[in-house]
Amino acid sequence: MSSSSSGPAEEPVTPPPLTTPPRKPSVRLQERRGSNLSLLLDVSNLGVESVCSVTTPKEVWLQLLHTSSRVLTHAQLQEAAADTNALNAEYQKIPPNFVSAAELDVPGHVMKDRYKTILPNPESRVILKNLEEEPGPDRYINANYVRGYKGAPKAFIATQGPMLHTVGDFWDMVWQEGSNIIVMVTKLKENNEKCEPYWPRLKERAKVREVDESQEQEIQREEGEDEGETSRFGRFLLRVKDCQEKDGFTITDMEIQMNSDHRPVRHYWFSSWPDHHIPECIVSLLKLVEEVETYKKSLEPSSSPAPITNTIPGPGPIIVHCSAGIGRTGCFIASSICCQQLRETGNVDILETVCQLRLDRGGMIQTTEQYQFLYSTLAQYSLQLQQNQNQNQTTTVPPNQQSPEDQVSMRMQTLQLQTD
Repeated sequence: MSSSSSGPAEEPVTPPPLTTPPRKPSVRLQERRGSNLSLLLDVSNLGVESVCSVTTPKEVWLQLLHTSSRVLTHAQLQEAAADTNALNAEYQKIPPNFVSAAELDVPGHVMKDRYKTILPNPESRVILKNLEEEPGPDRYINANYVRGYKGAPKAFIATQGPMLHTVGDFWDMVWQEGSNIIVMVTKLKENNEKCEPYWPRLKERAKVREVDESQEQEIQREEGEDEGETSRFGRFLLRVKDCQEKDGFTITDMEIQMNSDHRPVRHYWFSSWPDHHIPECIVSLLKLVEEVETYKKSLEPSSSPAPITNTIPGPGPIIVHCSAGIGRTGCFIASSICCQQLRETGNVDILETVCQLRLDRGGMIQTTEQYQFLYSTLAQYSLQLQQNQNQNQTTTVPPNQQSPEDQVSMRMQTLQLQTD
C-alpha cells in the first residue's frame, strides 16, 4: 500500500525537472566554458599550472628538494661565491619545507617548542623513548635526525636550544642516541634568551686563562665543585673534566653519568655567531668544523662497550643547535658535509646539500646572507685544499697514501698559518 500510493503521488512532481530543465543548463555550461574536451584538459594540466600559483602543493616542493642540484668545480665555486645576485636567486627558489601544526600530530608539543613556527619534520624527528620504570607514551623533543655526506643516516641531530623545562629532555636525547659531541652555535642571550644553560659552567674560567700554568692549577683546585664543575641536569650528573679556549670557540670535556654508567661528552661552544647574521671570521668556523671532525674520527676506533639500549655503531649523531635549530645549525652542518665532499671528490654541490637538509628539517639555512656565507666559507676551504695539494706534490708521500690523521694535520697547519 505504501509503495503503490507513494509512486503515483511522486510521479507527476519529479518527471518535469528530470526531462526538460537539465538540458538547458548543460548547454549554457558548454557555451560558457567550451567543449567537454577543454574541461578535461584543464583538469589534467592542474598539477603543472600549480607550480606558478601562489599556493604551491607540497608534492611539488618535495620534488624540487629531491632533484635540485648544481655541481661546482673549484674554479666554478670561486665564481659562484662572488656572484651574490645569482646566489640570492638560487636561494629564493629553494622550498623552505616548514612544518605546519596540523602536520605534527603530537599532543602538547607547543609547550616544548621555543618558536611556535619552527617545528620538527614528522618523518625524521627524534622520538624520546620512555625508560622501563616509567611506562607511558613516547616523549617529544624539537629535534630531527639529519643525513650527512653521501646521505649517511643520522649523522647529525639538529635541534633547538634547550629551554628551562626541556633541559632534561635534551640530555635524555644525548644519552639515548649515544652522542659524544655537542656543537653549540649561539650565545645564551642576545636580544633575548636564546638558550638555557644546560651544562656545568666554570665561572672563573675567563680569569684562569689570563694567568700562568702553575696559577691555573692552583685556581682549579680552589674552585672544586663550588663553581659548578659538577651539577645535576634532569636524571643525569654532569662533571666537567677540562675546559679550554681554542681558535675562537670553547671546548668543554664532560662526563655524563646515570646510576653507575658514565660516558664522555665533548661540548663545542662557538659563541661569536650573531643570530640571523654571519660570523666575522670564516677561518674560525672552518677550524671548528675540522676540530669536530678530527675528534669524531678519534672516537671511531674505540672498542670500549657503550652501555646503551639501542645498538649504535661507533659514536652517535653529532648534536648541533643554535636557538631555533635551523639557521646557524644548518650552516655548520652544510659546511661539514660540503668540506668532506670537496676533499673526496674535488667538486661540491651546495644546492643539493641544502635541499637535503631541508628535507630532514625545514628552514635550514635561514637567510640569504647565511647562504652567501656558506658559499664564501667553502670557497675559502677550496683554496686551502688547492694549496695543500701543491704542497703535497713536493713531498715524497703521495696524498692518497697519507693517513687520515696526516691529512687532517696538514689542513690544520694551513688554517693556522692563515690565522697567524
